[in-house]
Amino acid sequence: MSPPGRPQGGDRSAEPDESAVDILERPLPPTRPVELDDDVGGSVFPGGPSAQMERMLHDLARLYQERNDALAEASRAHYESVLRLSLAAEFKDDDTGEHVVRIGFLAERVATLMGERPGFAKLLRKAAPMHDVGKIGIPDSVLKKPGPLDPEERQVMNRHAEIGARILGNSRVPLFRMAADIAGGHHERYDGRGYPRGIAGHHIPLAARIVAVVDCFDALLMDRVYRAAMAPMPVREMIEAEVGRAFDPRVAGTVLQHFDELLALRQRLILDGLTVAHLIEHVHREPLSREDLWPAQRAHWN
Repeated sequence: MSPPGRPQGGDRSAEPDESAVDILERPLPPTRPVELDDDVGGSVFPGGPSAQMERMLHDLARLYQERNDALAEASRAHYESVLRLSLAAEFKDDDTGEHVVRIGFLAERVATLMGERPGFAKLLRKAAPMHDVGKIGIPDSVLKKPGPLDPEERQVMNRHAEIGARILGNSRVPLFRMAADIAGGHHERYDGRGYPRGIAGHHIPLAARIVAVVDCFDALLMDRVYRAAMAPMPVREMIEAEVGRAFDPRVAGTVLQHFDELLALRQRLILDGLTVAHLIEHVHREPLSREDLWPAQRAHWN
């Protein structure tokens, strides 16, 4: 016989809904004492079910924090490995590797001057140094050739963009997704005549459009195996000539407007003697944020 007020049979639809808190706070029905083993003391739920739930939530929070810490450490280790690989690639084209160190800080400053959000600029500083990591796959006979490349050698050289995108791609961490976009897109042209995909305008990721100008700015000002460093004025004129052609007008316009400031920043970075080791140390002192670690949508390189 069912208790008064309870629906007959198995139909419980008329009963009021109870929340998990209601159930936890409901008094336990009388029951016989629990027999405990000699090596177990206390009760089944020391402090009651509310205390047990609090301990469970505390344990879950601790596990979640440990998982995030492990992910952040793995990201730092990944960053250090790829950055050192980028340095090895740069050594094939530049005996000092200074270009890799400078380009991140210069790109970050340009993004800030453009009014981009601080999180984007900071991530760009970390990602930009990996822009030419694909050069690790280019033969020295092509990369170090002192004269102009013939058409076949140019095709080989151009492969470094796609190689870099493949090295950095398929990551769940936005830092490496941005780096893959930069590696694969910083030789695209605003007018669509670049490589490797021939995309144009805003179809090129903004990070890649910024690095394209900064890469040109810094590279022209330094000695290369195939030419001497250029003076600032001819560099400025070359960038001006490519506005709307190779370069995004907004990005190039920012670089031209603040040209002297960027020259001063570049000189300060040289005088400070920053190395790749400093970049790695800086990242270890500045943990990746939750935003940096959060998965984001992007087109993957297949």
